[in-house]
Amino acid sequence: MIKLWQGCQRLLGEARTRILLWYLVLMGFFFLVSLPATRQRVFSKVNDRVRNDLVEEVEEFRELLAGKYTSDDLRILERLNKDSIDGDAIPYGRPKTSLQLMTLFDVFLRKRLPDDDTFLITISNGNFNKSSPRALPKEVDRDSSLMKKWKNLKADSQKLPLISIEEEDGVLYIIKTISIDRDNSGVLVVAHTPEGEQLEALEALQGVMEVKLAILLLSLILAWFAAGRILAPLRQLNDTAHRISETDLSRRLPVTGNGEIAELSQTFNEMMTRLEAAFAAQRNFVNDAGHELRTPITIIRGHLELMGYDSEEQRETIDLVIDELDRMNRLVEDLLLLAKLERPDFLQLETVDLQVLTQEIRTKASALAERNWQLEAVGTGKIVVDRQRITEAILNLAENATQHTKKTDTIAIGSSIEVGWVKFWVRDTGEGIEPKDQQQIFERFARAAHSRRCSDGSGLGLSIVRAIAEAHHGRVDLSSELKQGATFTIIIPLEIGFKV
Repeated sequence: MIKLWQGCQRLLGEARTRILLWYLVLMGFFFLVSLPATRQRVFSKVNDRVRNDLVEEVEEFRELLAGKYTSDDLRILERLNKDSIDGDAIPYGRPKTSLQLMTLFDVFLRKRLPDDDTFLITISNGNFNKSSPRALPKEVDRDSSLMKKWKNLKADSQKLPLISIEEEDGVLYIIKTISIDRDNSGVLVVAHTPEGEQLEALEALQGVMEVKLAILLLSLILAWFAAGRILAPLRQLNDTAHRISETDLSRRLPVTGNGEIAELSQTFNEMMTRLEAAFAAQRNFVNDAGHELRTPITIIRGHLELMGYDSEEQRETIDLVIDELDRMNRLVEDLLLLAKLERPDFLQLETVDLQVLTQEIRTKASALAERNWQLEAVGTGKIVVDRQRITEAILNLAENATQHTKKTDTIAIGSSIEVGWVKFWVRDTGEGIEPKDQQQIFERFARAAHSRRCSDGSGLGLSIVRAIAEAHHGRVDLSSELKQGATFTIIIPLEIGFKV
């Protein structure tokens, strides 16, 4: 029972179910709102059509009353006159200007065939005359209250005011009173009982609603499958995320189409690529750091274990241990510096004079080792940089140059402002770097395969230089050939590093 309840909760919590429920709520709301709206619209259409038909019937009679006879009217008059008792025939094509009202009613009723539920009723001199059709519903039969009301109507003039449609006892009707002379007065009533047409409209509306309901149920079923198909990439994303672990970050989602789901899959894949690269870099970093730290620890342990009781031997061992500890301390500081790269406060930007900064760096670098130090070029202008970080980067390059040059070699430091760029460089005439090693040496704990492997540095100096340059939205370029020295250039874009 508990598992069943948990399964129901999970089903109701799924996005597919929520989409279907929202779809059902919206469609149900529109369905319920459309019922009275459609009914009202259908009844309004029926009512408008009936009213137009009533007006049309009365207008036909008014034209007949005004003497506007058609050929059909003349033929009907001719037959009626031939059948009359007095034999007063009307020549074809020459109607009288004044006819007996009864004759006008007969002509009108004979040529008109009213629609269903429409009744043409004529009253002459207060008495019921004829109707078309003859059978009348109870609402307008001879004994109805409406009929009595119509019989009592009188006309003061042949001309009537504007036609108006009235409704009473569920009957729509138009009244036309006629007064030809003192002995010829009457009433024409065009009545309609809309109940029948309304029932027909309701039956049609019921059929439409049944079809709509069937379509709604079918659309819910199709929407369930469609939602499942649309959300399939999300389920796949969920399954892939469950299968991803720290040791397996290679899984990716298939990207199909160009919609939001495809963009989500592409973003997920890009995120996994970044995570895989970050985890790989982290593993390499830990492995390399462990390897680099293991060496001085081993040296310290070995010398401490072999240290004798002689004071001179103890002093030499202590000096060696202190030197190795200093190297470990530098390594730890470099690691901490690299760990701060992603922090927003890694750079402390300030406006500095490029000429003064270059001269200060050259002065500090000359104390690193005995070399032929030169100030090759000095740029002029104000730049916005982190003074300490730029100094640290260039001094790292200078120290790297001292480790791979001789006392007689030249190390030149320079700066310049060119179109779009601020440049700092350190050039030496040392042993140079092989082309295959020129990109590798910027990696953490990496050293060139040639003589630079002899360096006692931590292997993080050039990584720090590149990190500082990239933090300034710049880069580090290297130009070198074996036995011909190397030139390292820090390039910073002017929009980041220059201020007039």
